[in-house]
Amino acid sequence: MFRRLLAGLAIGGALAGASPSFEAFAQTQPTVSSISVEGTEIVVKLSEGRTLRSKDLVGATLDVRFEGEPAKVRIAAVEPDPDDKSGTVWLHTMEGRQPDGSWNNLCSTGPDGRRQGFPLQGAAGLEFTCSAGALGKCVRFGYRPWANGPDGKPLAPQHAACVRMVRGDYGGSGEPWTRDGMLIDVFDPQGIQVADASPDLAFEAGWSPDGAVCIHHVRVKENITLAALEEKYPRLKGRTGAICTEEFARANGALVLNRSRP
Repeated sequence: MFRRLLAGLAIGGALAGASPSFEAFAQTQPTVSSISVEGTEIVVKLSEGRTLRSKDLVGATLDVRFEGEPAKVRIAAVEPDPDDKSGTVWLHTMEGRQPDGSWNNLCSTGPDGRRQGFPLQGAAGLEFTCSAGALGKCVRFGYRPWANGPDGKPLAPQHAACVRMVRGDYGGSGEPWTRDGMLIDVFDPQGIQVADASPDLAFEAGWSPDGAVCIHHVRVKENITLAALEEKYPRLKGRTGAICTEEFARANGALVLNRSRP
């Protein structure tokens, strides 16, 4: 699993709650009785008892909501994530129909050059996300929200903390303070990701599902200052600058930590 990434904003959309239409299947096929996700694998149960999984759906077109808007998404290809040792992360090439009738990849290019994504089970149902987005990156770092960590506890909080980290969402308000192309190094107390020894990176912040627990330096100086962050987010008062060490962050509940260029 890569330890560094070019941080950017998440790209994704929610799958409609109604059963999808599979245009690639003949009209004589049985109807869909349910659709769910296991790991990042789509699972479709048919009325006649069969179960279809992501690899069976290559060529199928699903009626979904993508980036908040209704869209038809075609599953063009599916493959296991080569960086995933759990066997539960499947990468989907997702295409959308263009005005001229052609189909184009819906995902932007991630730091590893991939333009793929997958569904996740969220509080509001299934959510499609691209591997270039924060939700997808954090899954691929090993913070799989459906799984348990080395300590036997659910990884969902680590995934949520990681998403805050990737987005630079210091205040936990949903407001990102990063920008595309920023180099960050991710690690955590459980050793799912281990810090890089690169001397050009320094400890930036510790993260919880609610945002940063403390901040040593901001990732993008042009975006905001430490003083402005303390004023904007009162819970960060007295938790920025030199006081924010790795030890301080861990003692104050950081589930994920990161390094970046100071």
